[in-house]
Formats: sequence, C-alpha cells, structure tokens
Amino acid sequence: MDRIDAMRVFIRIVERKSFVRAAGDLGLPASTATDAIRHLEQRLGTRLLERTTRQVRPTLDGEAYYRRCLDILAEIDEAESAFGGGVPRGLLRVNVLGAQARQIILPALAGFFDSYPEIELYLAEDDRFVDLVGEGIDCVVRAGQIGESDLVGRQIALLAEATVAAPGYVARHGLPQSPDALAGHVVVGFRSTASGGVLPLDFVVAGEVRTVALPARLMVSGAETLREAALRGFGIIQVPRYAVAADIAAGRLVDLMPDTPPVPMPIHVLYPRNRQMSLRVRVFIDWLVALYRQIGMA
Repeated sequence: MDRIDAMRVFIRIVERKSFVRAAGDLGLPASTATDAIRHLEQRLGTRLLERTTRQVRPTLDGEAYYRRCLDILAEIDEAESAFGGGVPRGLLRVNVLGAQARQIILPALAGFFDSYPEIELYLAEDDRFVDLVGEGIDCVVRAGQIGESDLVGRQIALLAEATVAAPGYVARHGLPQSPDALAGHVVVGFRSTASGGVLPLDFVVAGEVRTVALPARLMVSGAETLREAALRGFGIIQVPRYAVAADIAAGRLVDLMPDTPPVPMPIHVLYPRNRQMSLRVRVFIDWLVALYRQIGMA
C-alpha cells in the first residue's frame, strides 16, 4: 500500500474510531488496515493511534497528522480534477429523507451511474440528526431551515408545498376557501424531530406568511404515516406537492386553498466543515442540483 492509500486508511480509522469499521468502509481486510497503520507509525517514528477495548482514538501526534492528511488529500483531489485526470470513484455514503430517495433520486439514479461508473452509492433513509464523521457519512440531504451547525450547508432546491385533505374529511368539515375559514377544522399533527412540537400550518397570503395553529387528535413523526393519515380522513396536512401530486390527480386528496400555498420547503445538502469536499461528493451534489432543477423544484 502506498503512502496516499495509507493516509486514506488512517483518516477513515480516525473518523470511524474503529479498524474494523474503517476497513469495511474501504473494502479492505482488517489486517490490511492494521498493517498500514503499523507501517505509517514506523515510518513517522511516532504513535498515531491509541487502541482501547471500546474504540480507537488519535494521539496528539495523530490529531496533527490527521489534519495534515486531510489537507494533502484534498490538494491531490483538486489537482487531479483541475487537469482532467480526476475520476470520481469509490463508495459514497448519503443520508436522505426516504420519500425523496424513493420519488426523486432513485428514478434518475441510473443516469448518475452511467455518468460515474466508478462510484458506488450507499443510500440511507433518515430524518434524525446524523453524526457524519462518527458514522462515516459523506453528506446528508435535509428539508427545512438549518440552524447553527458544524456542517456546511448548500441549498439545492425549494419544494413547492400543498395543503390537502381527503374527500371524506371535506364532506364532514367543509371545503375551506381561505386560511380565515379554518375554524372548526383539524390537522394531522406532524411532530418536528428538531423542536419536539407540532408544526402549525402556514400560508402565503398577499406576499406575507400567515401561520394558523389548529387542533390535532392524531400526531405523527413520519412523512409516509402523515400522508396515510390524511388519506384516511384524519385531518388536513401540508406536505411537498410532489409527494401527493398523484393522490390529487386521482381524487384521493383534495387540493385546498391553492391560491394561498404554504411556504416553499428548502432542501439542503450538508457535509462536514473541516473536511475538504471529495470529488465524488462534489459531482453528486452537482447532479442533485441539476436533477431538482430539471423537475422544477429548484
């Protein structure tokens, strides 16, 4: 194993805190990762990693060497890319909301693989907080505003949202013509994993945002459950329009107050601040931006 590959192994071990997990990420036997670090330490004349029964962590020299390795490998990737010699390759780990994975990314993914045949993709579904470095994730795709974070965020899309309810619900509660006519209505409450509270409805009325809080007998925390609850008539919901477009077209859901739509939902891709973006992450993000623009969501 050459020095550059050994640096990549070392970086992954530091970030995953495990020889076994790092070796698995890189498709190597654990013994190969162990030998690579042993040779590095012998060549540098210092101990880079402290090994315990629970985890592996860098020594002070290891921390310094880790930061230098990040800079060196970033410069190599940048140089190869600038001269056309950089070919995106390797395993890319992306964490994304399940609905977007199924309805937006997967239908177009064959084209991405055709363009970048040396990239492998692990697509994990989640909406929880993800420790990118600790879990070995390259980037996450998230909906909503992003707060203070150690991650770098890039907005890749604004999703149009819709206010909908089942025909049976409308038959029982009436068809509201404006946000002012929502008295007596109920929502399926969507509980935010960030705040823990139920999100209110919001509407853009004459260029201004109006928020309406309605009672909810049923509260959920999953996007698919939210849609299913609306289909079963439990209340009004607000979701990305793409997620319910087929239901509206088929008459399973009613498009409520389309002239006063909800505030569009921003979509961000996030990656670690202290890690130079790799070429495979860069081309994936650029592909995502083009994909959302193509389907009219950017």
